[in-house]
Amino acid sequence: MAMSHQYETLTEWTGAAGVGTVSYRAYERSYVTRTDGRPDLLGSSDPVFRGDPSRWNPELLLVAALSQCHLLQYLHLCAVNGVTVLAYEDRASGTMAEDGNGGGSFTSVELYPLVTVAFAEMVPKAEALHHEAAAKCFIASSVDFPVIHHPEIRVAESHG
Repeated sequence: MAMSHQYETLTEWTGAAGVGTVSYRAYERSYVTRTDGRPDLLGSSDPVFRGDPSRWNPELLLVAALSQCHLLQYLHLCAVNGVTVLAYEDRASGTMAEDGNGGGSFTSVELYPLVTVAFAEMVPKAEALHHEAAAKCFIASSVDFPVIHHPEIRVAESHG
Protein backbone atom coordinates (compact mmCIF):
# COMPACT_ATOMS: atom_id res chain seq x y z
CA MET A 1 0.00 0.00 0.00
CA ALA A 2 1.38 3.39 -0.98
CA MET A 3 1.83 5.82 1.87
CA SER A 4 1.11 9.53 1.80
CA HIS A 5 3.01 12.15 3.83
CA GLN A 6 2.05 15.73 4.71
CA TYR A 7 4.49 18.60 5.24
CA GLU A 8 3.29 21.85 6.74
CA THR A 9 4.99 25.20 7.08
CA LEU A 10 3.97 28.74 7.92
CA THR A 11 5.63 31.53 5.94
CA GLU A 12 5.14 35.07 7.21
CA TRP A 13 6.25 38.16 5.30
CA THR A 14 8.24 40.40 7.66
CA GLY A 15 9.20 43.17 5.24
CA ALA A 16 6.25 45.57 5.29
CA ALA A 17 8.56 48.34 6.58
CA GLY A 18 5.56 50.25 7.92
CA VAL A 19 4.12 51.03 4.48
CA GLY A 20 3.64 47.68 2.78
CA THR A 21 3.66 47.46 -0.99
CA VAL A 22 2.86 51.10 -1.65
CA SER A 23 5.62 50.96 -4.27
CA TYR A 24 8.12 48.47 -5.70
CA ARG A 25 11.00 49.94 -3.67
CA ALA A 26 9.04 50.56 -0.45
CA TYR A 27 9.03 47.04 0.98
CA GLU A 28 11.57 44.43 1.95
CA ARG A 29 11.42 40.93 0.52
CA SER A 30 12.13 39.39 3.94
CA TYR A 31 10.12 36.50 5.35
CA VAL A 32 10.36 33.83 7.99
CA THR A 33 9.27 30.23 7.47
CA ARG A 34 8.38 28.11 10.47
CA THR A 35 7.40 24.57 11.25
CA ASP A 36 6.94 22.88 14.60
CA GLY A 37 10.08 21.86 16.45
CA ARG A 38 12.64 23.42 14.11
CA PRO A 39 14.58 26.68 13.93
CA ASP A 40 13.08 29.51 11.91
CA LEU A 41 14.27 29.81 8.33
CA LEU A 42 15.02 33.42 7.42
CA GLY A 43 14.43 34.12 3.75
CA SER A 44 14.24 36.84 1.15
CA SER A 45 14.21 37.10 -2.60
CA ASP A 46 17.38 36.68 -4.62
CA PRO A 47 19.52 39.86 -4.39
CA VAL A 48 18.98 40.42 -8.13
CA PHE A 49 15.29 40.90 -7.22
CA ARG A 50 16.02 43.37 -4.38
CA GLY A 51 16.47 40.64 -1.78
CA ASP A 52 18.68 40.41 1.28
CA PRO A 53 21.89 38.56 0.36
CA SER A 54 22.33 37.32 3.94
CA ARG A 55 19.13 35.23 3.79
CA TRP A 56 18.09 32.07 1.99
CA ASN A 57 15.97 32.55 -1.13
CA PRO A 58 13.56 30.09 -2.79
CA GLU A 59 15.97 29.41 -5.65
CA LEU A 60 18.79 28.41 -3.27
CA LEU A 61 16.35 26.33 -1.25
CA LEU A 62 15.26 24.40 -4.35
CA VAL A 63 18.88 23.62 -5.29
CA ALA A 64 19.63 22.67 -1.66
CA ALA A 65 16.57 20.40 -1.49
CA LEU A 66 17.66 18.52 -4.61
CA SER A 67 21.19 18.13 -3.23
CA GLN A 68 19.95 17.01 0.20
CA CYS A 69 17.45 14.55 -1.24
CA HIS A 70 20.11 12.93 -3.42
CA LEU A 71 22.49 12.72 -0.45
CA LEU A 72 19.93 10.98 1.77
CA GLN A 73 18.79 8.51 -0.91
CA TYR A 74 22.40 7.75 -1.80
CA LEU A 75 23.50 7.15 1.80
CA HIS A 76 20.54 4.82 2.34
CA LEU A 77 21.33 2.84 -0.80
CA CYS A 78 25.01 2.60 0.12
CA ALA A 79 24.17 1.40 3.64
CA VAL A 80 21.91 -1.40 2.39
CA ASN A 81 24.26 -2.39 -0.46
CA GLY A 82 27.52 -2.78 1.46
CA VAL A 83 29.20 0.47 0.41
CA THR A 84 30.80 2.28 3.33
CA VAL A 85 30.70 6.04 2.73
CA LEU A 86 33.07 7.94 5.00
CA ALA A 87 32.56 11.46 3.59
CA TYR A 88 30.21 13.20 1.16
CA GLU A 89 29.94 16.75 -0.07
CA ASP A 90 28.10 18.25 -3.01
CA ARG A 91 28.60 21.65 -4.64
CA ALA A 92 25.25 21.91 -6.39
CA SER A 93 24.43 24.52 -9.01
CA GLY A 94 21.11 25.53 -10.53
CA THR A 95 20.30 27.60 -13.61
CA MET A 96 17.14 29.65 -13.79
CA ALA A 97 16.07 31.57 -16.90
CA GLU A 98 13.73 34.54 -16.87
CA ASP A 99 11.06 34.49 -19.57
CA GLY A 100 10.88 38.26 -20.20
CA ASN A 101 7.32 38.47 -18.84
CA GLY A 102 8.17 38.64 -15.15
CA GLY A 103 8.37 34.87 -14.71
CA GLY A 104 10.76 32.09 -15.54
CA SER A 105 11.82 28.62 -14.56
CA PHE A 106 14.78 26.48 -13.72
CA THR A 107 16.37 24.91 -16.77
CA SER A 108 18.64 22.50 -14.87
CA VAL A 109 20.33 21.67 -11.60
CA GLU A 110 23.72 19.99 -11.52
CA LEU A 111 24.99 18.01 -8.55
CA TYR A 112 28.68 17.36 -7.99
CA PRO A 113 28.83 14.75 -5.21
CA LEU A 114 32.34 14.04 -3.97
CA VAL A 115 32.14 10.74 -2.12
CA THR A 116 34.84 9.00 -0.10
CA VAL A 117 34.39 5.24 0.34
CA ALA A 118 36.29 2.92 2.65
CA PHE A 119 37.78 0.50 0.09
CA ALA A 120 38.70 0.52 -3.61
CA GLU A 121 36.51 -2.50 -4.39
CA MET A 122 33.47 -0.38 -3.39
CA VAL A 123 34.02 2.20 -6.15
CA PRO A 124 32.01 0.53 -8.98
CA LYS A 125 28.99 -0.02 -6.75
CA ALA A 126 29.34 3.48 -5.27
CA GLU A 127 29.24 4.95 -8.78
CA ALA A 128 26.26 2.84 -9.86
CA LEU A 129 24.21 3.74 -6.80
CA HIS A 130 24.16 7.41 -7.86
CA HIS A 131 21.89 6.44 -10.76
CA GLU A 132 19.50 4.58 -8.48
CA ALA A 133 19.50 7.42 -5.93
CA ALA A 134 18.69 9.89 -8.69
CA ALA A 135 15.73 7.78 -9.82
CA LYS A 136 14.38 7.46 -6.27
CA CYS A 137 14.84 11.03 -5.02
CA PHE A 138 11.38 12.40 -4.19
CA ILE A 139 12.34 16.01 -4.90
CA ALA A 140 14.06 15.29 -8.24
CA SER A 141 11.02 13.24 -9.28
CA SER A 142 8.85 16.30 -8.58
CA VAL A 143 10.56 18.80 -10.89
CA ASP A 144 10.22 19.13 -14.67
CA PHE A 145 13.82 20.07 -15.46
CA PRO A 146 16.89 17.85 -15.64
CA VAL A 147 18.88 17.13 -12.49
CA ILE A 148 22.31 16.17 -13.76
CA HIS A 149 24.79 14.24 -11.62
CA HIS A 150 28.59 14.43 -11.83
CA PRO A 151 29.74 12.10 -9.05
CA GLU A 152 33.37 11.63 -8.12
CA ILE A 153 34.31 8.66 -5.95
CA ARG A 154 37.49 8.60 -3.89
CA VAL A 155 38.96 5.90 -1.70
CA ALA A 156 39.98 6.68 1.88
CA GLU A 157 43.63 6.56 2.65
CA SER A 158 44.74 3.53 4.58
CA HIS A 159 45.22 4.09 8.29
CA GLY A 160 47.72 1.24 8.28
